[in-house]
Amino acid sequence: MSQEQPRRPSGQPQQQAAGVEQGAVRYSDVFPAVSGGLAEKPVAPQDAATMQSAESLMLGQTLRGGPAAAMQSAATANERMGVVGHDQATDATAVQGVTVSETRVPGGRLVTEFVAGQAVGQYLARDDASATAGGAGVGARGEARGGGGAAGLVDNTKVTIGEALEATALAAGDEPVERSDAAAIQAAEARATGLDVNVPGGLAAQAQSAAAANAWAARDQDKTTLGDVLANATAKLVGDKPVESADALRVAGAENRNKGDGTARPGGVAASLAAAARLNRDEAVWEQ
Repeated sequence: MSQEQPRRPSGQPQQQAAGVEQGAVRYSDVFPAVSGGLAEKPVAPQDAATMQSAESLMLGQTLRGGPAAAMQSAATANERMGVVGHDQATDATAVQGVTVSETRVPGGRLVTEFVAGQAVGQYLARDDASATAGGAGVGARGEARGGGGAAGLVDNTKVTIGEALEATALAAGDEPVERSDAAAIQAAEARATGLDVNVPGGLAAQAQSAAAANAWAARDQDKTTLGDVLANATAKLVGDKPVESADALRVAGAENRNKGDGTARPGGVAASLAAAARLNRDEAVWEQ
């Protein structure tokens, strides 16, 4: 007599009633910085499809090895295990959605991707790299800075510390300033100005005051955000310089040492300076 494998009821993800199946690929497995309820959710096929659409609309293509590709691999694995259905979306992403934003920086764009309001990826695309992608490549939506194209842009193509801080204001501007952010901003300002002390009324002083006040604030809406402190950071600095690897390392060390879990904030100060340092080293981060 032939033996048949047990059949799972059609249309019902395996162990749905008992919770998420052990071994399912969760958001925290794909993006370690994700926190809260989203971290324990299995990546669903419609989440990945939405991120693919967002990447394509913004960049003209889906990035190889980017967040959308990672989510697609995870969702495919979960679907094969029967954890999620083909047309299923995670409740958090269904409500809050996925987004891709870009910030113009000298010589390129800083792109940040979000799932349910949490940053899961940040990349830099150079204008000259985009121009060679061809067709509807990553440069399809990029505008030429100043209307004159890349001609004549030499030293100005370097991203400065002030510009990287302004990128943070856009990528993580709604996040309340914490002690780790203040430490990172202090390190960034010191590297930009060459001064070992806080500038009175400068970015570091503002960030430290904000972090101290936020620690006592009862409501989130009463807290000072990174956007409040870092908007127009370039104009607020008494000195500025292009971001180098040593600058990014110093800032990352300051942020990590003052963070409870020792990890940098996604889209935060350390992440923005690291991305700027990569761009300034002419490292291509887009797959051609």
